[in-house]
Amino acid sequence: MRRTRSAPPRRSMGAPPPPRSGGGLFDKLSGVVIAVIGGVFALGIAIGVALGTNTTITTDNVASIQTIDQSVPNAEFCQAYGASATVMDTRVFLTFKPFSVFVSQPLLQPGCVMRQNNMAILEQRKLVDGKALRECRQRLNTFGFTGKLEDKPNISCIYQSESEKNRFLNQPGVGPLPDEADNF
Repeated sequence: MRRTRSAPPRRSMGAPPPPRSGGGLFDKLSGVVIAVIGGVFALGIAIGVALGTNTTITTDNVASIQTIDQSVPNAEFCQAYGASATVMDTRVFLTFKPFSVFVSQPLLQPGCVMRQNNMAILEQRKLVDGKALRECRQRLNTFGFTGKLEDKPNISCIYQSESEKNRFLNQPGVGPLPDEADNF
């Protein structure tokens, strides 16, 4: 027996489309339920913003640049002649047989980076000698220190990193590089 196919029934131009079976999620929800869900969403955003702006600043929680500026020993001196910094001291051990790298737990502490034109102040206060000052200047470096200036601070000749050598900043899709016009 041969079956004949019948053509689907034609709709007239003015007739509404046939009702869909099943429907989507929003077809099954009433307007009140959608309004309640939207209200809960907006309330969640408001609570998140409120909690984010009421951050408690403690010594365990560095939440702002002002906190770092205030925690630096000799804060007024540092702001006048340099910039406050967070200093990380760590040690790296490199073995060759077998090749492996080991890193010590970093020690974070507040410190200060001197501007190059203010480095002589450390010599005037007899914290560095003239030879150390000249050697540091010849390499276009500056000084950084941790600890109070009155209590034998730990002073190091340091150099400023160049951002174009930072391969994390030169990724496609990353915004513009930061200006390093405030050279120290």
